[in-house]
Amino acid sequence: MTPPDGGPSGAEAHYRSLESLYASAPINRLFESQLTIPAAGVSRIAFMLDERHFHAAGAIHGTAYFKMLDDAAFYAANSLVTDRFLLTTAFNLLFTRPLGPGPVVAEGRWVSGHRRVLIADARMIDASGEEVARGTGTFMKSRIPLAGLDGYRSTPA
Repeated sequence: MTPPDGGPSGAEAHYRSLESLYASAPINRLFESQLTIPAAGVSRIAFMLDERHFHAAGAIHGTAYFKMLDDAAFYAANSLVTDRFLLTTAFNLLFTRPLGPGPVVAEGRWVSGHRRVLIADARMIDASGEEVARGTGTFMKSRIPLAGLDGYRSTPA
């Protein structure tokens, strides 16, 4: 059934609402980034990094790697959960090469779990198409209803 305004319904509405939730998070004011959820269990975050994200030796600091990999895996998992906000309970990172400024994509993918705990992984790809890092996370359903979060809209504008 299509909503009266002609907007998305069902899973599509959930994906757009999660994208809205991501965009509304105050932390994302520090990162030029955009989340898209094309299908259940899949997410993609395109972001731009610059010198503000460098460590003292002139490359991107590990916090940027963690943030984008965790977010990509998290949203891939939360795309399968329509009622509750997930919480990261563990996350493992593998850094494969240093990253400089420029565009980067983090791709998330659900791996397993449906009830209370979900596992998802993510990888970061630089502008040349090389993988620069990957991670795997464990996510647990919280008591926080998605519908109660300001950024989550059941019928996004």
